[in-house]
Amino acid sequence: MIDYKKIFKDREFRLKLINCLRFIPIKPYLKMVFWIKTGKKLNLKAPKTFCDKLNWLKFNDVHPEYTDLVDKVKVRDYVNGIMGQDMFFPLYGAWDHYADIDFDSLPDKFVLKCNHDSASVNVIKDKSSMNHTELEKFYEGRLKINPYNMGREYPYKDVKPKIIAEKYMVPDGESDINDYKFFCFDGKPELMFVATDRSDDCRFDFYDMDFNHLDIENIHPNSDKPINKPEKFEEMKALAAKLTQGFKFVRLDLYEIQGKIYFGEYTFFHAGGFWPFHPEKYEKIYGDLIKID
Repeated sequence: MIDYKKIFKDREFRLKLINCLRFIPIKPYLKMVFWIKTGKKLNLKAPKTFCDKLNWLKFNDVHPEYTDLVDKVKVRDYVNGIMGQDMFFPLYGAWDHYADIDFDSLPDKFVLKCNHDSASVNVIKDKSSMNHTELEKFYEGRLKINPYNMGREYPYKDVKPKIIAEKYMVPDGESDINDYKFFCFDGKPELMFVATDRSDDCRFDFYDMDFNHLDIENIHPNSDKPINKPEKFEEMKALAAKLTQGFKFVRLDLYEIQGKIYFGEYTFFHAGGFWPFHPEKYEKIYGDLIKID
């Protein structure tokens, strides 16, 4: 028996397949990809689960203004305008092509990534050891990818791709920073997970809004190390509520570094809507929180 899940995990194959399938209408495309990834049927006629409803929203609750909110450059103006302060890691620049980057003006440590995707992060800890040939090939390839073709997440369709450089924010003596991701429903945070060990063997641990650990697994296994409640947890919840008003669902990513909260990104379709919660009961629990007509 062919293992379609294993085949679909191969990135090069996936990109070629998506390029071939990009002309398929959205509903049959979503149903096909969901079945390949999960072995289950996607219910778009009468959605009940979290994944069903996320995929339903892709073509029934379209907001063109979300394009600026998933753009890692343009979202800065939106968030800082609401908060009245800079909530982001310092930005060194944004460029249309790798060859446009003035690396002499950058510090020895920085982070390179694209503004339109989630798989292009490169942490540069020693500028002098960069392999520019490989990096240029990588980023020029990423600039040509439209994430919309992968999961039909409409906010990404018209984002103008750029390469950006941000300040390296990991404190001395630490290898990584925790990523706190809040699931917000109509401006109310109801669930969050902490992403740890992202540079090595990524782990996801889910918590309720009292920071009680939940028996949820999604994409990555739970950590085998204790995770401390963030110092600014209550402030994070209040911030998440303020920044997600008016959205049926959005995942808000935050960081806490040396007592200060930083904004990460908005994600309107967690994991593209293709990774159900386990145990399955949570699919219904959090699906019920997405209110659709």
